[in-house]
Amino acid sequence: MTVAFRHYDPPSLGDRLRNTQGMTRSLMLEIIDKACRRLPSLGQSERTARIMRLIDAEAWTDAALALMELELPLWHVRRIAYDEGEWHCALSRERELPDWLDAAVEGCHGDFAIALMSAFVEVQILAVEAPRPSVPNVRPAPDPLFEPASCENFN
Repeated sequence: MTVAFRHYDPPSLGDRLRNTQGMTRSLMLEIIDKACRRLPSLGQSERTARIMRLIDAEAWTDAALALMELELPLWHVRRIAYDEGEWHCALSRERELPDWLDAAVEGCHGDFAIALMSAFVEVQILAVEAPRPSVPNVRPAPDPLFEPASCENFN
């Protein structure tokens, strides 16, 4: 388990977001405490101060988007939709791909900021669960003495 989720069971924050009515300061600070890796390491930077000002002003959507921009620089909001009383937010690393080729991560909730943060937490969980080798993967060089041969008899 990496540093990002060392203090709790990752699905518990996702469950908490699904079961809450709306965003609160304490919930946003819990998300930052338990799911963010970059923000705490920045200390008192301008970006940290901006996010804290947005939280203090209860600008939940702006705070969520600023947090996602800081914590997930390779991810982008792919789709935001409102359907039957719920907001659906999809985050993707390949925003320009067609939907059917993309592996987007989606969060949904009746509250827009919660939907954004649900997708954010799901991406953070994927980042923790994805195995990362300590060295880059390199394909082995082909053996110069190896030559493929067909063993089929087509007579």
